[in-house]
Amino acid sequence: MSDWKKYLAELIGTFVLVLFGCGSAVIGGTAMVAGTTISYLGIAFAFGLAVLIMVYAIGGISGCHINPAITIAMLVARKINLKNTIFYIIAQCIGAIIAAAVLLAIAKGRPDYDVLVNGLGQNWYGKDYSLGACFLAETVLTGIFLFTIFGATSKLAPSGFAGIPIGISLTLIHIIAIPITGTSVNPARSLGPAVFAGGDALAQLWLFIVAPILGGIIAAIIWKFIFEQKQDG
Repeated sequence: MSDWKKYLAELIGTFVLVLFGCGSAVIGGTAMVAGTTISYLGIAFAFGLAVLIMVYAIGGISGCHINPAITIAMLVARKINLKNTIFYIIAQCIGAIIAAAVLLAIAKGRPDYDVLVNGLGQNWYGKDYSLGACFLAETVLTGIFLFTIFGATSKLAPSGFAGIPIGISLTLIHIIAIPITGTSVNPARSLGPAVFAGGDALAQLWLFIVAPILGGIIAAIIWKFIFEQKQDG
């Protein structure tokens, strides 16, 4: 598969994740929809299902990282080279920003929408939980997500089923983390909405870059040096 096709697949996959995931929060999960809301559970499933369908849509092309924390973890685990790591991350960030722009354009179709009031699915810290708690949650939950990915895609896992545990794990992560940070575990997913929401979303973006990457690296090290040598080596 040509490298440019891999990068384009990562852009499209991240676009889908942000559009459906953040879109569920902006359009279906707020008072913008008169008298209805899909609740945290609905938003959690939107993110999980978006990843699940993308695993099967682009997994055979790029591996379906659609997340810089995953790509960096794969670099640490020596499953991707540095060149592809750089271009994957660039493509993921571009896809997330385009998705946020499209979502904003759709949301503005409602006269009562205001990005400063309704938001764009951006992440946060320090509202109901302390900075330390938010950092810990994003680090640990990203680590669990990556550990699931390594396990589901290992040689001993049933072939062809990786998308299911990966999608379900992301759903579970959102169920617990939405009240804490809005759930990132993905720097690109946080970047896209923050670019247009501005303010605190941009000022607090550092946490949703550093913590997920740290969690992914920890998971990669644990898998590489404890589990992979015994199972896949």
